[in-house]
Amino acid sequence: MNKKSLLFIACQLAWVASYAQEHKKPLTWQDIPSWQYIRTNGAATSDDGQWLAYVSGPTQGDLTLSLRNTSDTTNYKYNIGGLNSLITFNKNSQYAAFFESPNYKEIKANEKAKKPNSRKLKVISLKDTASLTFDKVQGFDFSNDDNRWIAVRFQPTITPGPRGEDAGKGSDLLLYNLITKKSYNLGNISDYKFNKSGQYLAYTVDANGKNGNGIFVMDLATGLTNALENDKANYAKINWNKEGTAFSLLKSKKDKKYKTPIYTLIGIKNIKGNDAELFTYTGLDENQISAGYGISENSIPYWSKDLNTLFFGISKLEKTAEEKEAAKKTTASAKDSTHTNIALRKDSTSQGADTTANNKSKIAKAKPTAAVNKKDLEKPDMIIWNWQDKRLQSAQKTQLSRDKNYNAMSAWNIKTNRFISLADSAIKNIALAPNQQIGYAIDVTPYEYTSNLDGQSYGDLYIVDIATGEKKLAIEKLYLNAARGLSFSPNSQYLLYYQDGHYFTLAVNTLAKVNITKNIPASFVDSYDDHNIINVPTGSYGWSIDNKYILLKDNFDLWKVSADGKTYTAITDNWKNSKLKTTQYNRLYEDDEGIDFKKDQYFNIINDANKQQGIAVLPANKNQVEILKIDDITISPLRKAKKADTYFYSIEKSQQAPEIFVTDKSMKAAKQLTSNTPDTAQYGISAGSKLINYVSSNGDTLQATLYLPANYVEGKSYPTITYIYERLTDEKNTFSQPAYPGGGFNRAMYTSNGYAVLMPDISYTLNDPGMSAVACVVPAVKEAIKTGIVDADNIAIHGHSWGGYQTAFLITQTDIFKAAVAGAPLTNMISMYSLIYWNSGSSNQAIFESSQGRLTTGYWDNWDAYTRNSPIYHIKKVNTPLIIMHNDKDGAVDYTQGIEYFNGLRRLNKPVVMLTYNGENHGLVKEVNRKDYAVRMMEYFDHYLKGKPAPIWWSKGINYMDMDKHLEDRAF
Repeated sequence: MNKKSLLFIACQLAWVASYAQEHKKPLTWQDIPSWQYIRTNGAATSDDGQWLAYVSGPTQGDLTLSLRNTSDTTNYKYNIGGLNSLITFNKNSQYAAFFESPNYKEIKANEKAKKPNSRKLKVISLKDTASLTFDKVQGFDFSNDDNRWIAVRFQPTITPGPRGEDAGKGSDLLLYNLITKKSYNLGNISDYKFNKSGQYLAYTVDANGKNGNGIFVMDLATGLTNALENDKANYAKINWNKEGTAFSLLKSKKDKKYKTPIYTLIGIKNIKGNDAELFTYTGLDENQISAGYGISENSIPYWSKDLNTLFFGISKLEKTAEEKEAAKKTTASAKDSTHTNIALRKDSTSQGADTTANNKSKIAKAKPTAAVNKKDLEKPDMIIWNWQDKRLQSAQKTQLSRDKNYNAMSAWNIKTNRFISLADSAIKNIALAPNQQIGYAIDVTPYEYTSNLDGQSYGDLYIVDIATGEKKLAIEKLYLNAARGLSFSPNSQYLLYYQDGHYFTLAVNTLAKVNITKNIPASFVDSYDDHNIINVPTGSYGWSIDNKYILLKDNFDLWKVSADGKTYTAITDNWKNSKLKTTQYNRLYEDDEGIDFKKDQYFNIINDANKQQGIAVLPANKNQVEILKIDDITISPLRKAKKADTYFYSIEKSQQAPEIFVTDKSMKAAKQLTSNTPDTAQYGISAGSKLINYVSSNGDTLQATLYLPANYVEGKSYPTITYIYERLTDEKNTFSQPAYPGGGFNRAMYTSNGYAVLMPDISYTLNDPGMSAVACVVPAVKEAIKTGIVDADNIAIHGHSWGGYQTAFLITQTDIFKAAVAGAPLTNMISMYSLIYWNSGSSNQAIFESSQGRLTTGYWDNWDAYTRNSPIYHIKKVNTPLIIMHNDKDGAVDYTQGIEYFNGLRRLNKPVVMLTYNGENHGLVKEVNRKDYAVRMMEYFDHYLKGKPAPIWWSKGINYMDMDKHLEDRAF
């Protein structure tokens, strides 16, 4: 072979190698289960900042837990089976604990056999990797600041056969000393909690026959245990105060007078060795709680800061039938005795009465009457809907459990033995001020009826005196749709609130109000919010720790405003010009009850023009925010190690999965700690994203994100899926993990398979939600075509829910799309307006008039807008093939909406298929259904946009008789 031939072969081999490297294979739906990635959302860090723990592994399969040292390359790995695990470090960062589960196959087999999966607890010494393993563990806790102990609660032993009412609900609790390696077993434990210092363990016992049940406190410094109370009762909901100096809980006992157990409030403080003060209160014995009410089992009691008051909830008590009957007899007896006395007086004046007639009358009255047991009678199964109901019957039914579990906030002062009712049927909740001596409450009852009709919510705000329960009206008819950011100052003297485009402070003692933003040359109304809500606020980050300032943001800049409104400072340098704005304030100092301007304060930021994200800092004692990092990335909120100046965050890009970094407060020397999605070495993923600027038909300047396909070649045009919802471009730099999605569409799968994906922003005009989508989406598509990346002849559109509505509407107004898929779409605004949103039980009227519908009245006063924006009224203009996915148990968009559109298109002989997954709600939950929908959607788009053969379920349909076989053949 000559040199030229060898050179040619070498060049060819080099080209093939280069091509293979650049043109990675596309992902298939069968590859999803084996796709490897890190569960970054569950990552944990140690308080000293030296350790990062995270779980990684396939989408379906056995997982690995990594313990990564942040200072070097040390990385310990542990197989934890087929379930993700909570990861916990103890306070001195010497130990880590997590669960090990059975392997994935065993878990699935157990689920199929309806058998429980038991877990093991693994405790690792970070110094030398020495480990402990405990089998069949239900839960665990480290001993907080003490650090020496771990409490391990085991699964209860279940005995065969029925369990009696007095069967114990406790299980074994093991106290293991991490220093001495000694362990102590406590039996029949039902509840337990360490206090903050870790010196004390409070626990309750629930044994068979209630033998030995009670409250106990163990002093872990001495090993001595004190029984604070014993009773044939159940004890639950131990709740230590923040300082760990006192705790509260509930005790329950059966009472023959009531259908449910009677609950007693217990408070314990001044714990010293074998001594402690114990306070009990039922409210019934004291005749203080309103008749028919008692302490609620659903409340979690807690101490006030000064340990003089216990807060808890009360709820209705239902008496037994016997007790009700006894009460009736007592009442009847009292009435009868009165009637008898009157009769006797009458008889004494009727000396000449006919005694024979009287005797007959007495005999007749003495005849026994058979009592009718109403429970034995057949009754109709029905609901009565009344126009005066404040909440629809369907809403009351859906919210029945919430209503039954509702408990009115109350307080008991142990010094005065006084019960204070703080909430009632009108005022449901009290928000306590930091000093817990006052609170605010909102009464919505005067406006509840109308707000449930149109969604425009109002309430009267009261300031509540906790000591007396006295309520003073502070703000009448506060607009709740825009009343965000209500907060007390740390000293509890002021309440911050928002109204009519401005922020105010309310002096809680005098109820005097001050508009603190009226003189600031900025608007605090969100310019991007286009719902039918008046003056939506931009947002508040809260009070300074010294009570002097409030940190507010307008649409771009941050403002440090004095509590009296007399001074204000812009702490960002005219960010409006550069289109920068904050997206989040990072609360890094968990013990601070406010913003401490003597410490560095960090913010997440975004550039609204190019969608770059980053981190900015307001340095300690400074009044000017500095940008530390900003790039073409999506960055997570910062996380600070509690006991070190060590900071963690994650960064992702459209073509790069999230990676976790560690850095110091300057963020200049960030170190990458993870290596995510190793499968990207063999599979093609998106080549990146581009931001497109365009002008809508309504004249709004908008943006769209165009995600490039894998193996993108400049100058080549690609089939494109347009995915729509509302505003999506803030997510320009987010990574899409391959998955079986609940809504059918997964961006990663489409870009991997040679599609470009376009996601445009939509800006809405009131009373024109559908037409607004047309005005924004069509120009975005045309602008994307100009890039040369989008193949103008092969563009499809998809959206789910509100995006499904917009998809169904767009194809009535344009033929720019070759195919469309509408998931759970609203199709007839007139019929949909008064239907029920079954997931909440409320009507859609409020959603239409104050939320996503963006309409201002009912259709009777706005007929043109409703018909103009309803897909069903333009159905004859549809020329685009359509798949509708609508499930029969959809609790958000009524199933009839999909049926109506499908039957209309079918009647017009237009190509349409509807996929219904029986028993599913608004989105798909069952994995088998998610897989099926995702595969069908791609098959359909591949046919229309890539010219592949049409699947038979689309081209011909499947007879109902053949459906099982069809589904069986497609299963994988």
